[in-house]
Formats: sequence, structure tokens, C-alpha cells
Amino acid sequence: MHARIVSLWLAAVPLAGAQQTSVTLEEAGRTLLRLADEFQKPGGGNRLFYLPTRDEPATPATWGFNYENLRFRSADGTPLHGWFIPARVKDPRATVVFSHGNAGSLGHHLGFVMWLAEAGYHVMMFDYRGFGKSGGSLDRRGMIDDVKAAFAHVARRPDVDAGKLVSYGHSLGGAKSITAIGESPVRGLRAVVIDGAFASYRTMARLIGGQLGESLVTDEWSPRDYVEKISPVPLLVVHGEQDIVVPVAQGRELFRTAGQPKTIFEVKAAGHGDALSRDGGAYRKRMLAWLEETLKG
Repeated sequence: MHARIVSLWLAAVPLAGAQQTSVTLEEAGRTLLRLADEFQKPGGGNRLFYLPTRDEPATPATWGFNYENLRFRSADGTPLHGWFIPARVKDPRATVVFSHGNAGSLGHHLGFVMWLAEAGYHVMMFDYRGFGKSGGSLDRRGMIDDVKAAFAHVARRPDVDAGKLVSYGHSLGGAKSITAIGESPVRGLRAVVIDGAFASYRTMARLIGGQLGESLVTDEWSPRDYVEKISPVPLLVVHGEQDIVVPVAQGRELFRTAGQPKTIFEVKAAGHGDALSRDGGAYRKRMLAWLEETLKG
């Protein structure tokens, strides 16, 4: 049995048996066989991109911020959960909709956005289906629709200027948001920011699992097929040059494919999650300056 197949199966076994208190070898064997059958189907490995949790390790209140719990639904009726964090200024600059990465739940991603609330931006962040307190199960198509639902929900708030919306996505969130916006342009969207995002699901699967990994995954709704459609909304691509999770070549491909106007920040010595925060937040300051200039347009 190929070692990579074994590792992929074993990664999925805890999810398949999460409701059991103990698993016998016989039961584990049956689970492996069932998963093997699933993986052999086209796109059978797509769910391996997602590592959701249902915990809540922190809330904005942990950081000393006010926030509101949000409940809304995706297009197919799946219940979604999010947080609205008001800007710490009287006159907010805009509202940022944040799409997080592939693991954990909302409370694991607060460090990516709290500085924006401090800098004068309302922030809405949410969990995709299958993550955190959101309902439903993991599904690539559905998660893209969840991004669209988040924009639709926040735009209806009376305390939000629906003509000043910003999309900000990290890693998988950048990929999902690009596809969502490329498919369905968002009225009032003034800027798109992606940090550590990838261009292709199959390319990422090949980097991690070789030819076998690539064969288990489809490239449906990959962001490289949608990023050009974001134009004329300004795009900022942020990527750490030392990112070993999503290589900087993926960010460069998205930037190269995108239409104008577009800007790229390649951050030397930065990895996958610290491009904006390292060096005393130097690139946070550059991003804020970019947003300020973009919102003037």
C-alpha cells in the first residue's frame, strides 16, 4: 500500500470516527476501506484541504473588544455564524469582511483582524459551513457561497456603509473570496486583499502529496480562473517569501493573472501567517496606506 495513501486515509479517520468513543481494528479497517473508495472517486480528496474545529478558544472580548454574534444563512439555507467587531472610531473608514484559513474556527484567527478594528475599520468575520458554530458539512461549492452570504448579510446592516466594503482573505480564505467575488461581483466592494492565498487546488495537492495527491483533488472553482474577473476592483496580493505552506509562486501566479489595478507585497523572511505582523507590523502600515488611497478612488 502506497505510504501517501496510508497517510491521507489516517488523516481522515479521526473525522470519520469522531462520534465514537473507541474504535476497534476491525472498525478502523472498514473505515479505511470506505475512505479508500471515496478517494478513488473524482475529487475524493477535496475535503482534505479542510481541518475545521468546533471550539471557541477566544472571542473579541478576550482582546478587549466589543462584538456581536451574527446568525445568517447561506444560499442553500445552511446556518452560518460570525462576529461583527465595531471599529474603534466614531466614523469608520469601511467594513472589512474577513475569510479565514483552512483550519480551526473563528477564535483561532482573531490575530489577523483585531488591528483593523483598532485602525478604524468595522470587521465581519465568519465560519464556513462545517466550521465552528456554523452548520452544514464541508463542501467547496458551498463554502464559496458562504462568502457571498457574508457580504450580503453585512451590507444590510444599518451601521455599515454598503458602498465601502473590503474583502480580506488569508490562505484558503483568499482562494474562496477570489472565486466568490469573481463569480458574483459585490456591489459596494472597494478593495480586495489576499494574504498567502493559492492559485490552484491541484497544484497545492501535488506539492503536498505528489502525483497521487494531485489525482485525488479537482481544480473546480480554483481562484486562478476567477482572479481576472475581480478587475476593476483594486487587488492587493500579500505573500511571505519564505512561506513553506503556500509557496510565494502561488501568490505571484494570482498577481500575474489578475487585471489592473493590482499591487503585490512580497515580504522577505515572512512565512505563511506573519507577512503583515512581522517587523513591528511594517506591512500592516503599508496595507492601511494602500486601503486609504484605494478608498479615495
